[in-house]
Amino acid sequence: MTRMGSTIALLLSLSVVAATAQDMMRDVDLASPDMVSADMTRADVEAAVARATDAAPADFTARRLSNLDLSRLDLSGVIFRAARMNKTSFDGAKLDRAILDQAWLLEADFTAASLRGASLFAAQMRRARLDGADLAGARIAADLTGATLAGASIAGANLGADMRNQSMGLMRAVLTSANLERVNARDADLSRVDLEFASLRGADLSGASLKGAQLGGADLTGVTLVGTDFEGADLASAKLIAPIGLDKARNFDKAKNRDRLIRE
Repeated sequence: MTRMGSTIALLLSLSVVAATAQDMMRDVDLASPDMVSADMTRADVEAAVARATDAAPADFTARRLSNLDLSRLDLSGVIFRAARMNKTSFDGAKLDRAILDQAWLLEADFTAASLRGASLFAAQMRRARLDGADLAGARIAADLTGATLAGASIAGANLGADMRNQSMGLMRAVLTSANLERVNARDADLSRVDLEFASLRGADLSGASLKGAQLGGADLTGVTLVGTDFEGADLASAKLIAPIGLDKARNFDKAKNRDRLIRE
């Protein structure tokens, strides 16, 4: 099969899998060479980026780039659609407006990286490290189960489900058991996001939408809630201890399972 044919086949298969509402992990051998190896070097990536233009950005669609060190590179606007980049390091890299849709980023390292305005639709990012990363204004409908975003910014980012387009199932961010301590989520769309058992200690949720969000078992100790919209949010067994600005939150009376909150 030609390289183009292989790429098309991979994209078609990923599109089919995406239709199962982010269950891209099913029937995938995570230990296979396709998932753990690279078919390019850091130097190859740098050369491709250097040749790129604004009209024709570097395109690594469906490439194997796992376990590479791409730290501190300027990858702004680069296309990584359906690329496999498991355990790849983007530490301190710049990925503003980058396209990472349907990318495999298991345990990838984005510590202190900039992903402002990036697209992370149907990306697999379980246990990824994004501590101190800047994802302001990004579109994030990724599986971030067990990921760490301590001190990160998702200000103005869209992590919510698009209820107007459900042909692919409920596509939204999944942050189950994620570390979101001290995250800046001001004005972020977190509607219908899965935040069960996540830690949001000290997070700033001012102006954020938590409409329909799943917060069961989440730790909301010390969060700032000025203007936060709780309509339909499920708070079963969530810890809401010493919140800031709860009296200025919106629709808190319309949240589910408020009687099951842990207040002390």
